Amino acid sequence: MIQKQQSMILSPFIDIYDIVVSKDNLLRRINELVDFSFVYDELKDKYCIDNGRNAIDPIRMFKYLLLKSIYDLSDVDVVERSKYDMSFKYFLNMAPEETVIEASSLTKFRKLRLKDLNLLDMLVNKTVEIAIAKEIIKSKAIIVDATHTKARYNQKTPKEILMDRSKKLRKAVYKIDESMKSKFPSKNTTDILEEEISYCQNLIDVIEKEDSISRYPKINEQLNLLKETIADDIEHLRISEDQDARVGHKSTDSSFFGYKTHLAMSEERIITAATITTGEKSDGKELQTLIEKSGATGMSIETVIGDAAYSEKENIKYSKKNDIKLVARLNSLITQGKRKNEDEFDFNKDAGMYVCKAGHMAIRKARQGKKGKKNQTNTYHFDIENCKRCPSREGCYKEGAKSKTYSVSIKSTEHTEQAKFQESEYFKEKSKERYKIEAKNSELKHRHGYDVASSSGLTGMELQGAMAIFTVNLKRILTLIG
Repeated sequence: MIQKQQSMILSPFIDIYDIVVSKDNLLRRINELVDFSFVYDELKDKYCIDNGRNAIDPIRMFKYLLLKSIYDLSDVDVVERSKYDMSFKYFLNMAPEETVIEASSLTKFRKLRLKDLNLLDMLVNKTVEIAIAKEIIKSKAIIVDATHTKARYNQKTPKEILMDRSKKLRKAVYKIDESMKSKFPSKNTTDILEEEISYCQNLIDVIEKEDSISRYPKINEQLNLLKETIADDIEHLRISEDQDARVGHKSTDSSFFGYKTHLAMSEERIITAATITTGEKSDGKELQTLIEKSGATGMSIETVIGDAAYSEKENIKYSKKNDIKLVARLNSLITQGKRKNEDEFDFNKDAGMYVCKAGHMAIRKARQGKKGKKNQTNTYHFDIENCKRCPSREGCYKEGAKSKTYSVSIKSTEHTEQAKFQESEYFKEKSKERYKIEAKNSELKHRHGYDVASSSGLTGMELQGAMAIFTVNLKRILTLIG
């Protein structure tokens, strides 16, 4: 059963918060800024209103997840810190002497209460709503970009994942006490996943019984990571390493395995929209969605600022139709002419190559036709061995073919208006604003753990993205208010 509002704190020690949680404390300021009652409205259908035992307050559970994002902590560590950190207890609306939740409750909350909830859009919209109400957002331009997040399991098999986690835990123990080797269970020598899981669980049991060992922070970190891997991602481990993650390309010879977060941000550095996709997706294809989502928050958009990835023909047409100035420099390789199967091949501006719908990048390109003639084309060659075994080869790869190519005709007259616009002073001045979103991407990665996925699957990535973006937006709003 869910209660409709948070209960009053009745404690003889409540005044301690006025002493130890200062007025400029980040968590106190967030509590004063945000009315978290919206959590009830969004989750009311996930609980019974008038039957059963009282559930742990959903606002408190939501705030636990927010604390994880703010301080980049695991489930176990955020609960442990809330035992003694008075600012955490104050933020969670707890009495100073009140006991904390079990860490496993956070896993259940994510899986049962947040399932099928569009948390990403909800939290982005909430922060933009606050920013507009505080008259922080005044610009009529958004800056767009994409940032990549590596998959948690980085293309390892489930057994390799567990072996790697348990190895790091043993190493941490050996640095304290090498004699523990004799107490550890025998390593699994089979290829059976269940046997590896069983070994890891036995290893955890042995270490937890040794109080003199398990209390060391370095050991505890690795211990909690192994336990959380087994508890939180066991379904994903049994199915695959990460079925949703895909290979994306940062340059011709640099790639990553994971996801992309496509962002739109106001010039005041408030994120106004986000979409999360698998790693191989093109940046430019998400532009129209980002504009529409930003507009739905109440923003008035007259200008969009981005890199060359957003200057494809359809985006230029869309911007012109909606009376939006597109400050994105043309890339001659993608914008200079007609091409077939535009929905099946996307241009990767970092690598300067086309990528097929299966995520395979061309390995080389060649220009065909006589120089100066109208019928010149750029032809992109793909690795035929990838094509032969590709699950999407039907209708794309002809059985027995010795090569697979994709050609783009070169016609420089297609984008004369955009080419003229990018020489204007307005274009040049607005282009200087683009660095702001790169700094925001860096903040997400280096301060809030967004460089690596905290769980497996696209759903988990969307939850991580929602909490991280909610966090950085709240911090930015507080900075601007201050």
